[in-house]
Amino acid sequence: MLGQNLALFDAYQAQLAACDAAIEAHVQTLAIQAPPRPAPGPSARKRPKRPIPEPFDIRTPLYRLTGVDLTQIDALGPTNALQLISEIGTDMSRWPTEKHFTSWLTLAPHNRISGGRVLSSQTQPSANRAAVMLRRAAMTLGRTDTALGAFYRRLAYRIGKAKAITATARKLAIVIYHTLKDGVMYQDPGAAAYDAQHRRRVLHQVRQRAAHLGYALLNRETGEVLECAVS
Repeated sequence: MLGQNLALFDAYQAQLAACDAAIEAHVQTLAIQAPPRPAPGPSARKRPKRPIPEPFDIRTPLYRLTGVDLTQIDALGPTNALQLISEIGTDMSRWPTEKHFTSWLTLAPHNRISGGRVLSSQTQPSANRAAVMLRRAAMTLGRTDTALGAFYRRLAYRIGKAKAITATARKLAIVIYHTLKDGVMYQDPGAAAYDAQHRRRVLHQVRQRAAHLGYALLNRETGEVLECAVS
């Protein structure tokens, strides 16, 4: 039995190697047909060492094909980026805005409105494979010290992990959309910067609410009165 299982394992590995070789040849062909890029791609990000190495160099032909380095985005490795491109393509003009893109991915809430009131805002069930990839990527972000990871943890604490995964996958899709459409190089500001920005936003909202009620906030450490004009 051990010998038979080993023979099956070797046969499967041979089939996977043949599939990887065919994928590599096809990606190289597409990369050659793509317009020339003015400069080489950015250096690879430091990532945890994979237990199984990449079957071939994916970043270089993928950069030539798209003109951007999707692996600079958190939770997207070379293999994930290649799988995503195989699902959504490289032409983002098919979706006029990021809202159209997230709606196509079924990551945007489907609002049911009656009488001016929102009855429900759940996302529609879908078998979109690109959305499945983004949800899996969002799950890994919760363990990272990144801005997207901090966003996921804040929502998971407030609305639960399931909804937080969908919301983070949607935000990740928006980053990918603008990266491919506008050629914007993504740079992660970090979890600390995101937390500080969220604190400033919450403080501004509280100051506006207090000003609307005729009050002002007091910083107990400095004694400074934090006032805000009512808009």
